[in-house]
Amino acid sequence: MTHEIQITEPIDLCLPSGRLNPAAVGWSRKPLHRANLRGWGRNKRWEYWGVVTPAHIIGVVASSLDYVGVHGLYLLDRVSGKEIAVDATVPLARGAVLPDRSGSGRVAASGGGLTIEIEQNFDGTSVRAQARDVEVDLTMPAVEDRDSLGVVVAWSRKKFQYTVKDVGRPVHGRLVVGGVEHLVPERGSHATLDHGRGRWPYSVTWNWAAGADQDRAIQLGGKWTDGTGNTENALFEDGRLHKIGADLRWEYDRTDWLKPWRVTGQGVDVTFEPFHERVSRTSLGVLAGETHQCFGRFSGWARASDGRMIDLDGLTGWAEEARNRW
Repeated sequence: MTHEIQITEPIDLCLPSGRLNPAAVGWSRKPLHRANLRGWGRNKRWEYWGVVTPAHIIGVVASSLDYVGVHGLYLLDRVSGKEIAVDATVPLARGAVLPDRSGSGRVAASGGGLTIEIEQNFDGTSVRAQARDVEVDLTMPAVEDRDSLGVVVAWSRKKFQYTVKDVGRPVHGRLVVGGVEHLVPERGSHATLDHGRGRWPYSVTWNWAAGADQDRAIQLGGKWTDGTGNTENALFEDGRLHKIGADLRWEYDRTDWLKPWRVTGQGVDVTFEPFHERVSRTSLGVLAGETHQCFGRFSGWARASDGRMIDLDGLTGWAEEARNRW
């Protein structure tokens, strides 16, 4: 088990020198960190929204890796299995706007025929993206007193990451595919945010899993946080976060990604059964990566802060492995 510190007041991620602020290391129930990153070349900033609807799965990402911007729009038709993926790489991340606080300000990115606009304010978040014959227009309303998970993970004073995982947000809106409009109903749909700001090692591997329904959600991570003393593991019940302070064991078959995955450890016993695999590869010389993101359903349980075992059967979401050189 880890012994993680809860952050309860707004704080800067970095000292004036640009190094990690030691007092910022820990976790929070609200986005409290200001990612005042300095310098150039190792900074990573991204905003990712994953949305599950009864008929589709949607992914929107805007990012700056300093020397390149990597943006994308992804759509899976859950009935036909058809995928549409539009990716754009922009030298020096020109035009990318990524604010230093989660949940506040404007996110923007464009390139390769793809445009992304995200507006964040007290009332909630709107996500608009357009590329080729796909248009996404979504609203994630804010919910009073609802928790998200903020975590600062430190490898050293020079390498560290701040992430906000907001899992199972309500969402509604529409998407247009090939001129055909599809409504995104609030009932049966949920959205998950991955907000990331930090300075990473050049080579890294991570696991991430997130699943939700109307009143439960699970957020699990692995590999990149192991041994740091902090984790990004949490259970959500009726909007309340139960922090899971343990490194977890991930078991899956890298030769057959659609076989069931297992994630276990202190307070967690989860099985994930995929129904679709998405593969994403990047090869840009100094920048290279491969991600296997599987969509599927969860079963098992996680333990709440008061000792109760919360049933996770039926949650829908994803589990992934990402390997990056960046």
